[in-house]
Amino acid sequence: MSCSGNLVWDVNKRLIGYSEPNTIRTNYLGRREFVQRLKLEATLNVHDGCVNTISWNDTGEYILSGSDDTFLVITNPYNKKVKKSIRSGHRANIFSAKFMPHTNDQEIISCSGDGIIYYTHTEKSPEYNRQCQFTCHYGTAYEIMTVPNDPYTFLSCGEDGTVRWFDLRMKTSCTKEDCKDDILINCRRAATSISISPLVPYYLAVGCSDSSVRIYDRRMLGTRATGNYMGRGTTGMCVRFVPTHLSNKSCRVTSLCYSEDGQEVLVSYSSDYIYLFDPKDDQARELKGPSEERREELRQPPVKRLRLRGDWSDTGPRARPESERERDGEQSPNVSLMQRMSDMLSRWFEEASEAQSSRGTRPQARPRGATEAAGSPPEEPVSVPARSSPPTTSTTSTISTTSPTGTSSTSRPSAAEPVLSLHYSSEGTTTSTIKLDFTDECVQMKDVALKSCYHTNSMGLCVHVCLRISFIRCHRSCVSRRSAAARIQELFRRRKERREMEESETQNIRRPSVKMVYKGHRNSRTMIKESCFWGNNFVMSGSDCGHIFIWDRHTAEHLMLLEADNHVVNCLQPHPYDPILASSGIDYDIKIWSPLEKSPSFNRVLADEVITRNELMLEETRNTITVPASFMLRMLASLNHIRSGISGLGWMLNSNDSTLRWNRM
Repeated sequence: MSCSGNLVWDVNKRLIGYSEPNTIRTNYLGRREFVQRLKLEATLNVHDGCVNTISWNDTGEYILSGSDDTFLVITNPYNKKVKKSIRSGHRANIFSAKFMPHTNDQEIISCSGDGIIYYTHTEKSPEYNRQCQFTCHYGTAYEIMTVPNDPYTFLSCGEDGTVRWFDLRMKTSCTKEDCKDDILINCRRAATSISISPLVPYYLAVGCSDSSVRIYDRRMLGTRATGNYMGRGTTGMCVRFVPTHLSNKSCRVTSLCYSEDGQEVLVSYSSDYIYLFDPKDDQARELKGPSEERREELRQPPVKRLRLRGDWSDTGPRARPESERERDGEQSPNVSLMQRMSDMLSRWFEEASEAQSSRGTRPQARPRGATEAAGSPPEEPVSVPARSSPPTTSTTSTISTTSPTGTSSTSRPSAAEPVLSLHYSSEGTTTSTIKLDFTDECVQMKDVALKSCYHTNSMGLCVHVCLRISFIRCHRSCVSRRSAAARIQELFRRRKERREMEESETQNIRRPSVKMVYKGHRNSRTMIKESCFWGNNFVMSGSDCGHIFIWDRHTAEHLMLLEADNHVVNCLQPHPYDPILASSGIDYDIKIWSPLEKSPSFNRVLADEVITRNELMLEETRNTITVPASFMLRMLASLNHIRSGISGLGWMLNSNDSTLRWNRM
């Protein structure tokens, strides 16, 4: 009997209760030809924005989705009917939403880009649900994780570097300012993804923006609300995984996933690849770490390119690497306006860098500690390499331009073009600063304030930015005090990190090595890029090229490629029992995939072409940061002001307090 015939018979046996529900999943998801027959079955148009989160209920009858439109929607994917559409109360893009276990799909937990968590009861009034909110996180809340078989507790992680544990039996809302009652773990780095072991749920994996995955034993942890908060440090940590080549870099973890048996963990890195490791492994402990000199060499290069938010020209199935576009002689009319503006920004910085190189004044790298120890005054520009986004250590890239007369910008500040500097914070949240500062004089000027809000979709590196332009009267001493305070905070944070690392060396914290690497996709444009297991033999992930990639779990062989979005595929959720897959991304819909093809339809030639392009474009965008379109316009305006005699202006983009400031120095 053919494979399809066996499938029909097995489905009928399951319907009459003759076999276990999971039999089909176990028997058929392990077959390569079965995966290669996947085909688009249905498209669910239930949102008016990018769909950033999807999840099945326990029985696989419904899909819960959250979107940039701030609605939570429960949909039946089989008849395409919406069971419930809920105005969530969120004021920013919804990043994660889950059904609470054993609540008959009536209780939902969701979080969004403004850090607010909502506890929503589908049978209660909107007024009641709006009161059930937790405002404890500051900065973006990235993910919600429910505990298997526990209808009362859930966990969350966010840009503030905390993992919080909430118990709905104790409270269903919290609006306390600067609340620390429910902090379970403080990573001091942005906690961007979490996962719970399905078989041993007290093991909690946390992905951080410093490239590390930390696994904790929750039995050794507590919160202030429970009375046994252990504070920061390595308490409860039993595993710390970092790929060797990322040990001194800052690649965000966009997805974490335990295997069904809890024996392996899959981790996806921004601007890198997907890695598989065994939490019980400890082989990496024996590997010798890089020296201090080597660590400096491994630091990310300066930012090479600025990308304007809304420029999706490098995403989707029809995106091409720059080298290929140049080779084919692509004409400018075919290039989008956003891409042209992005190219203008890039050329601006490249020309400034080339002008600086021609004068023989290349930026010299030196450790941040040396800068602090030297105590250089704020008016002296410090040239150290900048980190690519999202970075974790505070560094500066100084790009000088020549004056109209051709003289160096460092010869006489008042007669030169501005010095452009990129700064990044080290507290998990990415802070980008471009300063136009070439004078020590403080020009007194009447304060002017202009405020406008930018609400971008969740697929940019900056989630919610409030633009505030201020001419602030301040003397150099004020700036000096602020800079000194920031350096002191950075120094204390680094000392605490070193102390924790020393503690981890002496404690029994396992350091697994990489078991398998999955390549070919591209993960650089969005903060959400899910990778997951499908059955026991496959691994899959979304990609910036708009495709779904499926690999052999044991050999990393590429087995299937599905075009699933016009820009980026972010979310992948397998059905809990049936061989059905749900996906979503930048498109305003949810796609359902089933094995409907009559024969395997994997096009290996096309797959090889896509993989080659992805590798090239991954390198092109590895050191790119995203800025709002107004950023370039304001920069041009500031240059005009400077040339008109108004000096010492600077821009600061801070995603932690959601502000973009332009300050007079």
